[in-house]
Amino acid sequence: MGYIAVVDYDMGNLHSVCKGLEKVGGNPLVTDQAHVIDGATAIVLPGVGSFDPAVQHLRARGLEEVLKTAIAKGIPFLGICLGSQLLFDSSEEGQETGLGIIPGQVKHFRSEPGLTIPHMGWNGLQFNQPDLCLWQDLPLEPQVYFVHSYYMAPLDPQVVAASTTHGSQTIAAAIAKDNVMAVQFHPEKSSILGLKILANFVKKVA
Repeated sequence: MGYIAVVDYDMGNLHSVCKGLEKVGGNPLVTDQAHVIDGATAIVLPGVGSFDPAVQHLRARGLEEVLKTAIAKGIPFLGICLGSQLLFDSSEEGQETGLGIIPGQVKHFRSEPGLTIPHMGWNGLQFNQPDLCLWQDLPLEPQVYFVHSYYMAPLDPQVVAASTTHGSQTIAAAIAKDNVMAVQFHPEKSSILGLKILANFVKKVA
């Protein structure tokens, strides 16, 4: 039976992500070993925290190249929160270069009157790629759970799979290109609809 490699680089909510994947019939395996990631049916890169330490931890474990190779081979990939931001070239949060899988930068919300930063709590999704497998059987504008001060800003607007609005700022809430999917929100904290998104990913890779 194939497994979903959940990448452990000391920056994550691994337990809740694994619990969510197990609940919807996935077979998650937490690992920081390159050969285990290389042999996976799919890869999930979760993450909570800051951009620079996350990149440094990935590189210290020798995981940057194996992730790039796996993605290039077409292995289904799901980034969650900080794990989605690491796919980009760089971040306004730090100095390190990201994985460079998705051209673009991670940016900080602009201050505006009455705007709370971080963007924290439930917010609706607008689907830019309504046919994406992750959104199958979801209602229009589902409410999902966010906790972030920085957001994904891809150079190519076509890769934005869903957006959300915080104050007057509409940002990418999810991206998708080929086998790479990434969500800024936390599906594992987004109740039944979040589990449905994880179930759709598991179904895609089965």
